[in-house]
Amino acid sequence: MTIKEGDKLPAATMHMMKDGRPAAVTTEELFAGKKVVLFAVPGAYTPTCSQAHLPGFVVHADAIKAKGVDSIVCLAVNDAFVMDSWGKDHNADQLLMVGDGNGEFTRALGLEMDGSGFGLGTRAQRFAMVVDDGVVTTLAVEEPGQFEVSKAEAVLEAL
Repeated sequence: MTIKEGDKLPAATMHMMKDGRPAAVTTEELFAGKKVVLFAVPGAYTPTCSQAHLPGFVVHADAIKAKGVDSIVCLAVNDAFVMDSWGKDHNADQLLMVGDGNGEFTRALGLEMDGSGFGLGTRAQRFAMVVDDGVVTTLAVEEPGQFEVSKAEAVLEAL
């Protein structure tokens, strides 16, 4: 079942780099008591993700945070090493680059997609959400092949 506005995020553990090593990070740590923008991409270093989706959040990070957002989380079904490198390549130092390497969180959200036709396996759909203390207040999921509702400008407008 796909998560919807008003739902609490499922408990999950993902990974991000800390002190040069992958470190577990839970949904509790990322979202409890905070207002967070979470956006997901099908894959780090892929065209739309690298040319538009991530860069938009880098450019608009200050404006998004000025709307009362504590953190911006970029999520992909990639490992923490890839997410960290991709973030560094795009100067995403104001974002938390989180790897859902096994896709467990993405699957629990009901927002996975089958990218096996492109050799990608199971990945996250392209989406963005605003999460307030672990509860989804805004959810924008892209139609396949689209990039409109989850981009930084749309999230900024929704805030």
